[in-house]
Amino acid sequence: MIQQLFHPGLVAELGFALVVLLTLTGAVIALRPRNILYNVLGLALCLTGVAGLFLYLGSPFIALMQLLIYVGAICISIVFAIMLSRPLHLSLPKRRPAKVGLASIVGILVFMVLCSVVTFTRWQPAAVRGNDWSIATIGRYLLTRYDLVFEVISLVLLVAIIGAILISGYARRRPS
Repeated sequence: MIQQLFHPGLVAELGFALVVLLTLTGAVIALRPRNILYNVLGLALCLTGVAGLFLYLGSPFIALMQLLIYVGAICISIVFAIMLSRPLHLSLPKRRPAKVGLASIVGILVFMVLCSVVTFTRWQPAAVRGNDWSIATIGRYLLTRYDLVFEVISLVLLVAIIGAILISGYARRRPS
């Protein structure tokens, strides 16, 4: 009886639906609120959902890197930049309809490009991978096979940290 309720296929579909819901909810939270701290928290939630999607697709390495880099490092850097910048209790500038319209158009264009890439790409099944995802194996892969990816990740983190420092410095120099 219980095994029929928790059929592996049903559990997998529910897990996928939960991850997609988490991703979309995080995206909406990242876009809608006017408080930038809520936007960052929504971004972290959305990126956590994307990591879940990578895990669901059978890429635990990419999921782990997604969590470590984007959720752990970049979102934390943004939070530090917010903490070092203008206080949140000051009045927010009004949204300009032209900016909102331009951002909507760019978002729709990006969405259309992504949809065309997904539609017109000839997808092939992934190669069979090993099941050994120990720390030693991941470390060996990082220093041999994925060394370029590791360097690019380091560069992304460096740019995020420099950006956070510049944003906080600019906000402190700007008259309130």
